[in-house]
Amino acid sequence: MEIFREETSNRILQIHSDKSITVHAINLKSSSLQTALVLPIDKLSSEYLIPPVPEIQRTTLPAEIVTTELTERSPFKLVIVNADMANQVTVEGSVPETFSLRPYQVQQIWVKTEKDLRKVTAEHPVAVLFGHTCAIYHSCTCGQLFTSLPPAQSDELQYYIPPFLAKDAEKKSLLLLSKDNSSKVQAFDVNSPLVETEGSAIFYRPGVLINLIPETDFASCYVVNTISQTDSYAVIVVHKDLADGVRVRNDPLESTLWQDLKETDFRSASVALSTGKSAIWHTSSKMAVYFVGNKENAWFGNPAAILSHIPDFRGCVLSPEIVRIGTKAGGWRESLKICTDDQLDLVSFPETILQTHISKKVLQANTDNLQEVWIGMRRSSMSGEWYWLNGSAVEDTNWEEGARHEPVFFPVE
Repeated sequence: MEIFREETSNRILQIHSDKSITVHAINLKSSSLQTALVLPIDKLSSEYLIPPVPEIQRTTLPAEIVTTELTERSPFKLVIVNADMANQVTVEGSVPETFSLRPYQVQQIWVKTEKDLRKVTAEHPVAVLFGHTCAIYHSCTCGQLFTSLPPAQSDELQYYIPPFLAKDAEKKSLLLLSKDNSSKVQAFDVNSPLVETEGSAIFYRPGVLINLIPETDFASCYVVNTISQTDSYAVIVVHKDLADGVRVRNDPLESTLWQDLKETDFRSASVALSTGKSAIWHTSSKMAVYFVGNKENAWFGNPAAILSHIPDFRGCVLSPEIVRIGTKAGGWRESLKICTDDQLDLVSFPETILQTHISKKVLQANTDNLQEVWIGMRRSSMSGEWYWLNGSAVEDTNWEEGARHEPVFFPVE
């Protein structure tokens, strides 16, 4: 996508895929590096809250230096990217501005103080970027500063902020908080890492804008791709009682990496990543993961790409398994036939941890208050030995007393 100084542009890059993919945008210009996740059209929104503009010396301060004639002293801007339908967009403020966009057209709006811009609304979904073309981040050096705005929220949300995001910039880090009818800039305090607000929260440090992840949007599996010639990190936030379940690739984290978030039940860790792609997942719960990097003392980052919201002790669940309870009562053979007719398997759980995992799903699926269900375990009429239908060895068992020679039911209670 290119827009330069034009208000409207038709220059845009479209990415199409017949498979599930994640798109990580990387923009490198001189020593300035910016990254962002690109959302698919079906994840876009028709309403976004506009964050307050951070105060940046020699960019937005003093106010009288701000001008549209000089790149590094220009106002912040909104870049509104239309999706695949003709659209009408309104930018709400002291003087609302409404305009029409053709499919895949881009509109640029200056975020000037006197406009008091609060919200972007559209008839159909759009993407909205917020930032600056060349904001000062160190001495007299400027660089790009952009983030894609999250869809508007009106619920009370909790954001747990890992201190690593402010590494070496604790006194310069800010929170940009947006509600439906108000916004404010708040200094980040490492001693108060929990922020509660009815809306969105964006973390700012010189050179970086990162959308914070509310607890309601925690997920179970993320993917992070490192960038060559940079120091790349995964920054993880999880409930302190569940930290042992975090895996980077297939490895648990060392206990020394964890840092408690003060006055909360959460903790965070920063993990230096090896080159390439890393899956970060949880065996039984959800968490937040950020991708953060550093190139020549210039920081960049974004929320990590989510692969799954379904926790599983075996890894990332891209296609969740189906656990279904048959609606017709019958014997073992009838139950097996019902499963095979639906191209399903009568459930086998040879490991104790899998039994626990499946039993939770069975309880969730048991809407008819059944007491027992058949499972995929059978006894050989020739040898008298028990076996699992999936071919696994019978090792981890949990027989009820006196029930080893009875038909195999699974108690649902």
